[in-house]
Amino acid sequence: MYNTDLPSRAELPSTGKLLRSTAIAALIAIGLLITTFLPSEYGIDPTGIGRALGLTQMGEIKVALSAEAKAESAAPAPQKPQAAVPAEPVVKPADATPPETRAKDTASAQQHTMTVRLKPGQGAEIKLTMSKGAAVRYEWATQGGTVNYDTHGDPVNAPKGFYHGYGKGRNAAHDTGKLQAAFDGTHGWFWRNRTKSEVTVTLKTSGDYAQIKRVL
Repeated sequence: MYNTDLPSRAELPSTGKLLRSTAIAALIAIGLLITTFLPSEYGIDPTGIGRALGLTQMGEIKVALSAEAKAESAAPAPQKPQAAVPAEPVVKPADATPPETRAKDTASAQQHTMTVRLKPGQGAEIKLTMSKGAAVRYEWATQGGTVNYDTHGDPVNAPKGFYHGYGKGRNAAHDTGKLQAAFDGTHGWFWRNRTKSEVTVTLKTSGDYAQIKRVL
């Protein structure tokens, strides 16, 4: 049988000391929650300490990536495609070019302006029907906020999972450049509104394409 020296009542901490220790531990835990955990995990920084330490920026990135992943995993509700906008030829001044050559050039040189309105979380896509090697000058800009975009193309009878990109970006308010078709098919732009307000996207195109239409 073992003899154990039990502490006397005088050696035991008083109730007041236990309460003080518990309160101090709780305050430390709350302080760490507010100054480090919330900023680094959720981007919530009521004191400003997290931003000064670089934790708030890390939390904001985590929240944005999580929201993006959830939104991309949810398939967008099918929408009825809008009717194709007929491509109207741009009439050129009379010149000495043979009539058959002028007719060919006129049929390929198109110019359009299209506008789409995106509610929060909504996406839209506009495609041009183009032949391989055809080129289009484009410019688009937003009003009301920024968008995520993906410029890409799809060949005729594209295999499942096919993807050919020309460029993409996030939180963009405008883009301009030249799109040259890598193959026969449709080529264009997909935008998604990740803001909390409605965003308007205006697209201007000019170049060699057969038709332009909104497909989503």
